[in-house]
Amino acid sequence: MASPRLPSGDTLFLPPPSHPAAGACTTLCCACGVPMPPNAANTCARCLRARVDVTEGAPRHAAVVYCPSCSSYLEPPRRWTRAAPESPELMQLLLRRVQRPLPRLGLSLTAAEFVFTELHSKRLKLRLRLRSEVLHGVALEQDHAVEFTVHDRLCDACGRARADPDQWCAVVQLRQRASHRRTLLHLEQRLATLGAANSAIRVEPTAGGLDFFFASRSRAAGLVALIASLAPARTETAKQLVSHDTKSSSYRYKHAFSVELCPVCRDDLVFLPRDASRSLGGLGPLVLCVKVTDTLALLDASTHRVVHLGMKEYDRHRFEPVLTSRQLVEYVVLDVDLSPAAGDARFGYRTAYVQVARASELGKNDAMVTVRTHLGHLLGPGDRVLGYDLRGANANGQDIENYGQSHCLPDAVLVKKIYEKGGGDKMHQAGSKPDDGVVDIDEIAMGIGGIDLDPADEVELDELLEDLRL
Repeated sequence: MASPRLPSGDTLFLPPPSHPAAGACTTLCCACGVPMPPNAANTCARCLRARVDVTEGAPRHAAVVYCPSCSSYLEPPRRWTRAAPESPELMQLLLRRVQRPLPRLGLSLTAAEFVFTELHSKRLKLRLRLRSEVLHGVALEQDHAVEFTVHDRLCDACGRARADPDQWCAVVQLRQRASHRRTLLHLEQRLATLGAANSAIRVEPTAGGLDFFFASRSRAAGLVALIASLAPARTETAKQLVSHDTKSSSYRYKHAFSVELCPVCRDDLVFLPRDASRSLGGLGPLVLCVKVTDTLALLDASTHRVVHLGMKEYDRHRFEPVLTSRQLVEYVVLDVDLSPAAGDARFGYRTAYVQVARASELGKNDAMVTVRTHLGHLLGPGDRVLGYDLRGANANGQDIENYGQSHCLPDAVLVKKIYEKGGGDKMHQAGSKPDDGVVDIDEIAMGIGGIDLDPADEVELDELLEDLRL
């Protein structure tokens, strides 16, 4: 419920003007003789307030029950609602506690807002604007403060979890077995934004991902379906018999869902096996992963054709990335020559021939390379771009070695343009400090279960957040 800001002052007259020029006329108050605008009661605001109290009978104190474990408030009789401090959901919940007697008293609520209170005080305060008709139809509005006492109590789900931590019925084990966990970190933020873990009893971080514990199998299956719609994942299920009642022929199981994310992440360079390249219509074999949703978007480094690969198709070949985003090299663009050949229209790519030099070698030698890239619509002379240096890269794999002997590999594969922090097309200055408004990495990573971040993961998450801000 949106709360408009209340006007200053405790009492406000709302006399219905009888004529357009009534505001220019004055009359004397029948009680104190002070000049005042005319109204039906023929009484000034001070005298009317001394005779009539609009807020008489309205509740001034109430109590709410709060669960500190899951940040939920009790809506009698048994419903629990999650609400952040001073949120619209909390405003609606508190107003339901005080609005019921207002119609019986002839009062109507016109506005409401929170009054700041300290968190440790266990008090919530609302300032209401109540309206009532008094003395011959004159409308009077008055401020009214209501104080709510917060009582801590665990909700039913949190109480059961505290009493018996092993009372879960289903667990979802989310894992990604890769040298870097870019997809897992991005998925964790998406799940936190969507509130997918709100129904979980608890969430525990593990060495390879997260474990979600649920009280029912259906909620766990819903989370698995959501993950499968956000990222390419492989799912396996298992169950274990906990108890069996021979008289009623009832069984109690514990269910486990193993969800493994695809090891190929965005901006990874992949060398497709021969069978995979043939099944995808001659794609590659050197491809770049440009997008990860429920499928992998693979860009051919030579023809700039994009093919979407699902998890079922990936399981047939099980290829690994040759180079990951941790091995990206910074280049400086020296010249751009747009090609008449169009790129993939779905992604807005434009094919171009770009002359680049490594930023670390600029000014030391004249080593320059000309590469064919799909970023012609973004690059210009002087821009900085990240890419893979295939001349000096240490890529393991017999297939790529054999392919390099019989075919000509490009000197570099450009991946993405570097933007200045805060937006814009200016060059990224090395050593520049991050913006003051950027949220700390650990705070964002604690969205659901707090994945344990090693230094490499912190760099990966920092790059991911920078991409999201652009």
